[in-house]
Amino acid sequence: MLTVVVFILILGLLVFVHELGHFLVAKKMGVKVEEFGFGFPPRLFGIKKGETIYSLNAIPLGGFVKIFGEDGEEKNNKFSFAAKKIWQRAGVLLAGVAMNILLAIALLSLGYMIGLPWSVSDEEAVSGAKVQITQVVANSPADEAGFKVGDAILGASSLSGQLSSVEKVSAVQDFIDKNKGQAVVVLLKRGQTELQVSLVPRVEAPQDEGAMGVGLARVATISFSWQRAIYEGAKETFTLLWLIILSLGSLIWQLFSSGGIGGEVVGPVGIFSLTGQAAQMGFVYLLQFTALLSVNLAIVNALPFPALDGGRVIFLIIEKIKGSPVSQAVEKAIHTAGFAFLILLMVVITFKDIVRLF
Repeated sequence: MLTVVVFILILGLLVFVHELGHFLVAKKMGVKVEEFGFGFPPRLFGIKKGETIYSLNAIPLGGFVKIFGEDGEEKNNKFSFAAKKIWQRAGVLLAGVAMNILLAIALLSLGYMIGLPWSVSDEEAVSGAKVQITQVVANSPADEAGFKVGDAILGASSLSGQLSSVEKVSAVQDFIDKNKGQAVVVLLKRGQTELQVSLVPRVEAPQDEGAMGVGLARVATISFSWQRAIYEGAKETFTLLWLIILSLGSLIWQLFSSGGIGGEVVGPVGIFSLTGQAAQMGFVYLLQFTALLSVNLAIVNALPFPALDGGRVIFLIIEKIKGSPVSQAVEKAIHTAGFAFLILLMVVITFKDIVRLF
C-alpha cells in the first residue's frame, strides 16, 4: 500500500510540475489559459479566477493545462497561442522540460542539505561509512542468492572465519578472496530489514565480475551548506542529463541496428517496482529517485518525436523555414500517429516489465 501511495505522489508531482511550467510561461507570454487542472478528469470541482478555471480532478496523477488556441485556432486573437511569435510558442512548449530539470535540481539540493549518500574511498576518514552494493551481475552467485542493488553489507562469515564491522570495500574483497569456493553467509541490510544470504564465491570468475558478481562502493552520508548543496544538486542534475542522453542514444542505436531494445528499459510496472525499493531504503533515496525520474521525463518530452513537446517544436522550426504553418490536419494526423506508436511502445515495455518481475 505504501508503494502505491508513494508511486502516485511521485508521478503526480512530476506531471504537475511539468504542466505548471506550461501554465506559467503561457501566462507570461500573454496566452489565455482556459483551465489548469490538478489531476485528470472527471472534475470534482473548479474555481474560476480571471480567465482560468483552477480545477481539482478525480484521478490524482499529475495535472493538465488547457491553452487557448493550442490547436492552431483563433490566429487573429492576440490571446491565442496560435497568434504568438514562434519563439514565444517554443518557450511555452519547452517550459515543462525546463521545470522538470529545475525540480531535479531542487530535490537533489534538498537532499544534500539533509544528507545524501556520497561515495568515498577507503582511505578517507569519515564516520558512519558503509559498504553498499551498486551492481549485481546477472546469473552470478550474488544474483542467484538474491542480492539487490542498494543492499548494505554488515558482515560475513564462513567456516574459516568471520568479518564484522564492515566499513571498507577492501575488507569485503579480502574476505571473499580468502573464501573462494566455500560457503559464505553474508549479513545484509535492505531498507530497515537485516537478512542473511548464503552463496559460494566463484574460484574462476569472468573478467571484471568478481567472485560474487557485485559492484561495491564505500558510502557515507554527507551534508553541505545550502550554497554548496545547490551547487552539488545542479552539478548532479546535469551529470544525469548527460548520462541519460548517452544511454538513450545507445538504445536508439540498438533499436535501429538490431531491431530490439535492451532489458534495462522499464515502463510503469518497472518504475512502480523501483519506487517500492527506493521507499524501503529511505526518504533521501526517494528524493534521488524522483530527481532521476524528473530528468528522464524532461529528456523524453524534449525528443523531436510527434506528440511530444520536442515534436511540436519541430513543426515550429518547419514553419520558420517555410514561412507558413504546416497544415493543421497534417500536423494533427502526425501527432496522432506518434501518440499511437508511443502507446504501443509502452504496452511492449510494460509486458517486458511484467515478464521480468513476475
